[in-house]
Amino acid sequence: MLFIRSTLLLVICLLSACDAPGWLDQHGNTLTRDQLTGKRVVVNYWAQWCAPCREELPELNRLARDFPHALIIGIDFDAAKGDALLAATEKMGIEFAVLGHDFAADLGLEKPAVLPTTYILDEQGELVHTLRGPQHYDDIAALLQ
Repeated sequence: MLFIRSTLLLVICLLSACDAPGWLDQHGNTLTRDQLTGKRVVVNYWAQWCAPCREELPELNRLARDFPHALIIGIDFDAAKGDALLAATEKMGIEFAVLGHDFAADLGLEKPAVLPTTYILDEQGELVHTLRGPQHYDDIAALLQ
């Protein structure tokens, strides 16, 4: 009986397109799949040891401020979590949400071989651009307009 109830609950959840609770950023804030809908999403893989990543972070901070209709999301390549992730983002001056690898994996994004790598998703959550290497404000801004 318990199996039937569990199966029925799973089917109802799938049919109603219910989402997982969401992903936690470095500050403990939750980002849900619903918050991604209807917005351009910039997903940037970075690492503390990556000099080009450190150089492009101010560009991403500026994009986050200038494009409130888009979501700028960072992914720590080295998969820091909890206090370690918060300390890393504060040390690097990151002003946008940084989520764990589970976020990128849930969206079907591959862990990149080159850092930094930036993925641009359209309003339906589809991957539309993969940008390898450091990016500049104007290049990404053009894709968000």
